[in-house]
Amino acid sequence: MNGDQPLLQQISELLRAARRLYTDGGPAATLALAVDRLEEPLRVAIAGRVKAGKSTLLNALVGQDLAATDAGECTRIVTWYRDGITYQLMLHPRSGPARQVPFARSGPATAIDLDGLAPEDVDRLVVDWPSPALRDMTLIDTPGMGSMSTGLSEHTESLLAPEGDGASTADAVIYLMRHMHSFDVRFLEAFHDEPAQRWPMNTIGVLARADEVGHARLDALSAAHRIAARYRDDHRVRRLCQTVIPVAGLLAASGASLRQAEYRSLEILAAGGQEAQRLLVSADRFVNEATSLEVLPAERALLLERFGMYGVRVGIDLIRTGQVTSATDLSRQFLRYSGLDELRQLLANRFAARAGVLKARSALLTLEQVVREFPHPEGEALLRDLEQFRAGAHEFAEVELSDRLRTGHVSVGADGSAERAERLLGAEGIDDRSRLGLPPGASESEVMAAVREALSSWQRRSEDPTAPREHREAARVLVRTCEGILVRHLDGQSEAVAPAVPSPTSSAQPDQHRVEAARAPVAE
Repeated sequence: MNGDQPLLQQISELLRAARRLYTDGGPAATLALAVDRLEEPLRVAIAGRVKAGKSTLLNALVGQDLAATDAGECTRIVTWYRDGITYQLMLHPRSGPARQVPFARSGPATAIDLDGLAPEDVDRLVVDWPSPALRDMTLIDTPGMGSMSTGLSEHTESLLAPEGDGASTADAVIYLMRHMHSFDVRFLEAFHDEPAQRWPMNTIGVLARADEVGHARLDALSAAHRIAARYRDDHRVRRLCQTVIPVAGLLAASGASLRQAEYRSLEILAAGGQEAQRLLVSADRFVNEATSLEVLPAERALLLERFGMYGVRVGIDLIRTGQVTSATDLSRQFLRYSGLDELRQLLANRFAARAGVLKARSALLTLEQVVREFPHPEGEALLRDLEQFRAGAHEFAEVELSDRLRTGHVSVGADGSAERAERLLGAEGIDDRSRLGLPPGASESEVMAAVREALSSWQRRSEDPTAPREHREAARVLVRTCEGILVRHLDGQSEAVAPAVPSPTSSAQPDQHRVEAARAPVAE
C-alpha cells in the first residue's frame, strides 16, 4: 500500500462524516469537491509577477508548447493543465455553466476560442491533455500579479491566498521571481498568512529567466546560483518557501525541441572563429550584422527567439569545444544548463512524494472552514475529531517541526543538529536514505547503522531533563521518525529484500516492541 493511503483514508472518513451532517446546499457541494480532490493529482500553481516567465516554464515542464507565452488574452486567464484520456478544453465562466470550446494548434502554442467572452468574464480554463508529465501533478498557469488589470491580478491572489481559513485552490506553488522584490515577499506572506497556512514546504521559489543574469554571459547560471543561494539563506525567504533555485525557462522549453537545422546553424557559427565572436557581442549585432557565414539573418533571429542570447552562446561554446557532437547531445546539455532537471527532481522529491500530506492539508482546511461557517449541532464533535486527527498524524508533526526549524521558532542545538533534523524530516527527499544523509546505493547494513545512531542521539535529547521543553518535544518527533524508518527496514530484512525507495512515514504508530528489540546492533 502506498505510504500516503492511511493518511488519506483517515481524512476521507472525516469528510464522509461531515457529509452526513451537511446533506444539501453550498456546504454539501464544497465537501463533495473536497472528497473528489483527494483522488485527483496534486494541484501545483505557477505564480509570479507579469513577465516572470510562468507560461514558458509550464511548457518546459510539460515538454510541449501548450501555454501561450505572448501578451494575448489567454495569458490573462487562470488555466489548468491536467492529464486526460483525450484532448479537451472546458471553459468555466464567472457566471453560468461550464462548456466545451474549440481549440487548435496555432504555430508553437495552442489557440483557444473564448466563445465571445472577455478574459475578465472567464473564471478558468481546464485543458485535458494526454501527457505523462501531468500524470502526478495538475499544473495551474496563473495571470501575472501586479499587472495593469487590477481585477485579473486580484483573481490570481484570491485563487492562491483566499480570505479566511479556507484552502487555496492549489496544494502547492512554484513562485517565479526575477529578483526578490518587496511585492514577492508580500504575496508569499499573504499565501501563508493564517497560522494553518504557514507551510513553507508547499512553496518552491524559482529565480526565473536566470539566463538573463549578468547580461546572458556564459557564466550567467553560475551567477544566478549564487543569487539563489543568498535568497535561500535569507530569513525572510526561509520562512516562506522551502528553497530557491535558478531556472532558464526559455532554454529549457526550446532545448527539449531542438531541431537538426538549428543545430546545423549553431555548428556553422561555432566554426566561424572571430567573425562569429563579433556577432555574439550583442543581440542586435547577432541578428543584423552582415557576415559571410552561411546563417541568414532570419535564421539567426529564430535562434535568438528560441534559445535567447545565453542559449546561443552556450550552444556555440559546447559545439566549438567538442563537448557535444549532435543535436541530441546539445538538447540534453541545454536541459542540464537550464536548471530544469533540478526543478523536476525537486518537484518529485518535495511535492509529488508528499502529495498525500499536501492534499490532506487542503482537505482539512476546507472541512474546518465549512464547520465554522455553517454551525451544526454536531459540528463541535467533528472539530474535536479533526484536531485529534491533526495531532495524531505524524506526517503533520514532521511538517510542522520542519517549518518551525526553518522559521527559527524552535531550535535543537547549535552543533549542526538543525541541519540534521531538517534532513531527517525530509528536506532533501523523503526516502529513508535521503533522510539519513546516505547515498542512494547505501546498503541495508549502512541504513540500519545510520538509523540506530540517529535514534539513539535523538532519544537522549528527548529525555534530557536539562534541555528546554521545546527541544525535548522536537526530539520526540524525530525519535518517532527514526522508529518508522527502523521498522520499515526490519520488514525489509525479514523478507530478505529491502525496498530501494521505502514508502514515506506512515501515520500508524510503530510497533514499540519491535523498535526496542531493534535498538541494539545485530550480528551481520
